[in-house]
Amino acid sequence: MTSTAQPGSRPADASGTFLLGGELPVNRLGYGAMQLTGPGVWGEPRDPDEAVRVLRRAVELGVNLIDTADSYGPFVSERLIHQALHPYPDDLVIATKGGLTRSGPDDWRPVGRPEYLRQQCELSLRHLGLERIDLYQLHRIDAKVPVADQLGELALLQQEGKIRFIGLSEVTVAQLAEARKLETVVSVQNLYNIADRSAEDVLEYAERETARGDSLAFIPWFPMATGELAKPGGPLDAAARQHGASPSQLALAWLLRRSPVMLPIPGTSRVAHLEENTDAARIELTDAEFEALSDAVAGPRRPDSTG
Repeated sequence: MTSTAQPGSRPADASGTFLLGGELPVNRLGYGAMQLTGPGVWGEPRDPDEAVRVLRRAVELGVNLIDTADSYGPFVSERLIHQALHPYPDDLVIATKGGLTRSGPDDWRPVGRPEYLRQQCELSLRHLGLERIDLYQLHRIDAKVPVADQLGELALLQQEGKIRFIGLSEVTVAQLAEARKLETVVSVQNLYNIADRSAEDVLEYAERETARGDSLAFIPWFPMATGELAKPGGPLDAAARQHGASPSQLALAWLLRRSPVMLPIPGTSRVAHLEENTDAARIELTDAEFEALSDAVAGPRRPDSTG
């Protein structure tokens, strides 16, 4: 399901490729568009022009997987993507999510009623300027609604040609396995980074399923968290100095090395930071460096934001 690319003029090409659903190629290092919105993932960005520049520069750097959600803003992130990139390059895959409603900054509430998911998908199609969304992810499973009803509505939208592939976000292995008995799921997006590997079992499940020929991407949100590992003299700091890179770049390089099903989507609202993140695809960790970083695990920490 994967291949390795050689570094070229577009750094994201060096991350290698993954076939979403076994058929749709994307560079493994993508871009997450949550930070393009205002504080608390609410409202317009402080610098709308820079947000547009970030999106356009991401594509120039070889990023062809952009992840967003209707709840980012709400809809601010999707509209910015449309403004910056429409008409879209042929190889660009835009993944969005539905299933979280907003009532203010940093407020996230699952709503998985079928009529709500349909409404949000239709709005995302309109705001993104798409006839079909390549990857539509259930942002959270709503415990108040049967999973079969939530996924069933997405499957209906898929049959209608409005969704190509279905993904899930923040699920357990049991939830993921149950969902995949109901519908075809091609991706899972969970919190995961070098300092917090609480979703390791979900990643390992995705690896096993992909090895069996059933392509299942793992998309880690909050991928650049480093915790205590980046303190002066710590393992990330030492490796970063060795490579002339930042600890965050080493954290991304570690993710790319960790698994061929891993599709990190680091986000930022600044072009300079985007370029630094994307250059991480060119960092090649030695076996010893990778093992040292893998063994130096800080305690898990959950952020206040959502993926």
